[in-house]
Amino acid sequence: MRTFIHNTYAVFRRELSRIIDKKIYLVMMFGLPLVSFVFFSFIFKNSIDSLPIAVLDQDNTPLSRQLTSMIDETASALVAYEIQDMEEGMQLMREGKIYAILQIPAFFEKDVNGNTQTHIEFYNSGCNITVNGLLEKDVQTVVKTFSTGIQLKLLGAKGLTARQAMAQAMPISFERHILFNPYINYSYYLAPSFLAMMLLIFSVLTTVYAIGTELKFSTAKEWLDTGGGSILAALTGKMLPITISMFAMTLVMHWIVFDILGAPMNGSSAMLIISGLVFILSYQAIGIFAITVFDNLRLALSFGGGYSVLAFTFSGLTFPTMAMYMGIQIFSYVFPFTFYMRIYVDIAMRGAPIAYALPDLGYMMLFQVLAIAVIPRLRRLCLDKKYWGKL
Repeated sequence: MRTFIHNTYAVFRRELSRIIDKKIYLVMMFGLPLVSFVFFSFIFKNSIDSLPIAVLDQDNTPLSRQLTSMIDETASALVAYEIQDMEEGMQLMREGKIYAILQIPAFFEKDVNGNTQTHIEFYNSGCNITVNGLLEKDVQTVVKTFSTGIQLKLLGAKGLTARQAMAQAMPISFERHILFNPYINYSYYLAPSFLAMMLLIFSVLTTVYAIGTELKFSTAKEWLDTGGGSILAALTGKMLPITISMFAMTLVMHWIVFDILGAPMNGSSAMLIISGLVFILSYQAIGIFAITVFDNLRLALSFGGGYSVLAFTFSGLTFPTMAMYMGIQIFSYVFPFTFYMRIYVDIAMRGAPIAYALPDLGYMMLFQVLAIAVIPRLRRLCLDKKYWGKL
C-alpha cells in the first residue's frame, strides 16, 4: 500500500509539471469552465422576469385601466406598450419587442356594469411554448379573479352577504400550491443543467487529452515507469489533478446556482456535493474508456465530444423521460448526467430525503466499471510501440 501511494504521488507530481508546461491543461481545467459559467450566469442572472406585452384598450375607462394594472402586476407579464390599433401591435410582435397583445373592447365598463357578457381578446406569438404558457396562465388567472370580483360586487349590491356572494360566484373553490419551485423560475431549473453540461464536457475531454497525449507523443512508457510499472498507480496519479480541479468547479457551480442566481436549496448540501464528485468520476471513467478503446487521440476526442452533448437531449429535462419510447428511455441511462440531474431536482428542488438519491448515486458509480474493464488494455497500450505516435 505504501508503495502504491509513493508511485501515485510520483505520477501526480509529474502530472502537475505537465499541466504547468502545457497551458492547454489549465485552459481546459479552469479557464473554459469558468468562462462558460460566467456566460450562462450572465444569461440567467439577467433573464427577463416579466415578459413585455402590449395592451389595446379600446374602452379607456377606470375599470379597463384597473384590469390592465392587475395584469401588469403579475409575475410574468409587463405592460410595455399601450397601442392604438392591432396593426401597431402586430408590428411590435414581428420586431420581437412583445410576446402578446391584450385587447379590451369598447364599452367594456358599460357591459360589465350592465351585467352584460363581454370578452377580452389575447393574442400571443405562439413561437415559444414556455413563454406562451406562463403568459396565458397569469392573464387567465387575473381575468378570472377580476370577473369574480365584479360578480361579488354585483351580488353584494343585491343584499347578499359576502359569504353568500362568494358561494354563488364560486360554488367550487380551487386552490393551487406549487411545492418545489414556487417562483416558477425556469433559470433555477435550467442553469444547473447547463453548468453541469460544461463540467461533464471538460471532464471527458481533459481526461482523453491527458492520456491521449502520452500515446501521441510516445511518453506512455515513461508515464507507466513513473508509476513503478503499476497502471493503477499511474492512472490514479494522472487523474487526481483533473478530479481535484473539476470537483472544485462543481463547488463553484453550486455557489453560482444557489448564491448568485438564488436557486432554492431544500435538501442536503452534503449529498449534492458527494453526487457532484461521483458525477465527475463517472465522466472521467468514460474518458478513460474512450481513449483506451480507440487508442487514438483524435477519434477519442470526437467520440467524447459527441457523447457528451447528447446527454442533455436524453436527460428528460426538456421532454419527460417517462413519455419517451422505451428504447429511448433505456438509452437515456447511458449518460451519468441523467442520474445527476435527477439527484439535483430531488435534493435541491424537492427537498427529498437522502435515501431517494441513493439509487441514482449508485447508478452513476457503476460507470467506474468502464474504466476498470479497460485497465489491462491501457497497460498494453503503454508498453506496445505500435500504439504510439498516432494522430
